[in-house]
Amino acid sequence: MVEEFDTTKPIYIQIMEKINKKIVRNEWKAGDKLPSVREMAVETGVNPNTIQRTYSELERMGIVETRRGQGTFVTENVEVIERLREQLKRDIVADFIRNMTELGFTLDDMITSLKNYRGESNDSI
Repeated sequence: MVEEFDTTKPIYIQIMEKINKKIVRNEWKAGDKLPSVREMAVETGVNPNTIQRTYSELERMGIVETRRGQGTFVTENVEVIERLREQLKRDIVADFIRNMTELGFTLDDMITSLKNYRGESNDSI
């Protein structure tokens, strides 16, 4: 299934984000083998060079490691995965707060909205 990409952001970064989310959601666990460059290129509908760049960047960040002749694997370093998880959480929260602030909402407004969205009373969170 060929993916659709946001034209405002480089494709390799979008693929990195998808891979990172799979790792954080534990769809790909520590030590799991990623699809080959060729397989991932076919799956995403992009040039293999784009996937190679994606994998190289993830390796530079320590999220994956390439084993010569075997392929690319999710790091077995659980601390790296936990840091990735925390970074993704911080990024999402920061985006939410920035967007809400740009719309003129206060922190109290945001907390109330989150509670209402979750169906909780204002006394619990």
